[in-house]
Amino acid sequence: MNFKALLKSARGEEPCDLLFKNAAFANLCTMEYERGDIAVKDGIIIGIGEGYEAKESVDCEGRLLLPGFIEGHMHVESTFMTPRSLAAAISPLGTTTVMPDPHEIANTCGVEGIRFMRRESDGLPVDFFYGAPSCVPASAQETPFEEIEAEEIKKLLADGTCAHLGEMMNFPGVCLGDDKVWAKLDAARGLVITGHAPRLKGKELAAYLLGGISSDHECSCEEEALEKLRRGMYLMIRQGATARNLSALAPLLVKNPAFATRCLTVSDDINPIFMLRRGHLDGCLRELIECGVEPLAALRTVTLTPAEYFRLDDRGMIAPGKIADIVMTDTLDEKFRVLKVWKRGKLVAEDGRTLEKITPAVLSALPGYSGEARTPTAEELRVKIENPEAMINVIGVIPEQVVTETLQMPPTNIGGFACADAERGLAKMAVVEKNRGTGRFAVGFIHGFGLTRGAVASSVAHDAHNFTCAGMDDLSMSAALRELARIGGGIVVADGEKILAEIKLPVGGLMSLLSVGEGKAKLEELAAARDALGCSNEHAFMQLSFMSLSVIPELKLTDKGYFDISGCGVMPLFVR
Repeated sequence: MNFKALLKSARGEEPCDLLFKNAAFANLCTMEYERGDIAVKDGIIIGIGEGYEAKESVDCEGRLLLPGFIEGHMHVESTFMTPRSLAAAISPLGTTTVMPDPHEIANTCGVEGIRFMRRESDGLPVDFFYGAPSCVPASAQETPFEEIEAEEIKKLLADGTCAHLGEMMNFPGVCLGDDKVWAKLDAARGLVITGHAPRLKGKELAAYLLGGISSDHECSCEEEALEKLRRGMYLMIRQGATARNLSALAPLLVKNPAFATRCLTVSDDINPIFMLRRGHLDGCLRELIECGVEPLAALRTVTLTPAEYFRLDDRGMIAPGKIADIVMTDTLDEKFRVLKVWKRGKLVAEDGRTLEKITPAVLSALPGYSGEARTPTAEELRVKIENPEAMINVIGVIPEQVVTETLQMPPTNIGGFACADAERGLAKMAVVEKNRGTGRFAVGFIHGFGLTRGAVASSVAHDAHNFTCAGMDDLSMSAALRELARIGGGIVVADGEKILAEIKLPVGGLMSLLSVGEGKAKLEELAAARDALGCSNEHAFMQLSFMSLSVIPELKLTDKGYFDISGCGVMPLFVR
């Protein structure tokens, strides 16, 4: 961008548009707090110091100015909101830039779903820079609406729909040199390629890095994170609604604040309840500081470091030549509050609310689920025991993680059928293919999910987002899945034939047209229904959504059956 027209204002010869007077601000270039007036012209910071005049002034005495927060990795679809509703929710929290991966809607609606997200992100107080989905499907075990290959990725990057390559989840394909996977990497050569490599280390990690992948958000312990930092990766510290790795990884920054130059704090998957309880990136900042991370180091992980990583040279710091994305707070500690937010020099949010009404999404005809998915009957969900001596493979839930364990347990035998058993913490699980209308389904079991009766079903099921259900009896599961198909996607809680609560997600079976407050109210109704079933898992809906994600170790269930990407591959239900 040519700033020649701004030179007279920068020299103080002409008035600027906006002047932040008496400003104390976070300088992330020198990692210090600095004082000085900050001059803004045409949405650009054009000077810092004394002697500037402006058409409008803001007295910042007693306040602190920070650069706008940058979200380095999230899935808009997981918030149950469209980009427009999400922007209205996070702008007052200080977030001014988001780097989303739209592979959720890409799985359910194909390339047109990605273009829909891009169109819906224009003209908002938050900038959205989308990653081209690299894994649709995530693996051969999942069934999306359509497969997105290298040629489609090239087009999305060339026409500006996407700006980088989204998380490369197929790490076995990268490491083993799969031609289709490497064609996608080649399509994004020279651009930022984000990663997804849970538990990858040693020679396999080195092979993965040869693909040009430069970040990971799946680390859950210091040892794994430190190895990836040492090997040149950027570490994305994830703090989502289900996967919460911040407390485990924050000690790295406590011991060595310089690591903040290579660390981003991200949310990945969050929902309205989570956001309204603890915020967005502002909540991450408070939690990092509470863990003992030096405040400016914590701030860098949501400002300058993501800007540098994604090559957004026009933002991430308060300095001349940068866009005036500025957040005013009362302080920077474990209890700080966002007071006002400016986007490109325009005040867009104050006291927790946006100042301009953001219009709802414009729903054009999206391809994808037609409402014709056939769901299994209670009879079809029964699992006959052929060998009374056989064990069953069971998905073992790990609290607050998306990784799972592979368990082997004796089935609960009732009348010759393997059944759910509340006393043993054993629920039944089913995944029904709906993106292509085949109605194919698979049944398995899950331990530690927390249900004691009834069933929950959802069309939010990473990454293919087929219908997924966990339940304690076949009648409840069948009823929940049938209602899910009837409403065209959403989340349903059932007890026998009775539907206790539901939320409709008409946008790709993933997003509603509700505001964050309205979405929170509906999710609270679902939570109350979940609790009425005696469920002890506060994050049951979000956790269920990851139990079919085949690229996360260990055991998962897709519409094609059990699969363990960590080396076991396709696995049977019964172990003889």
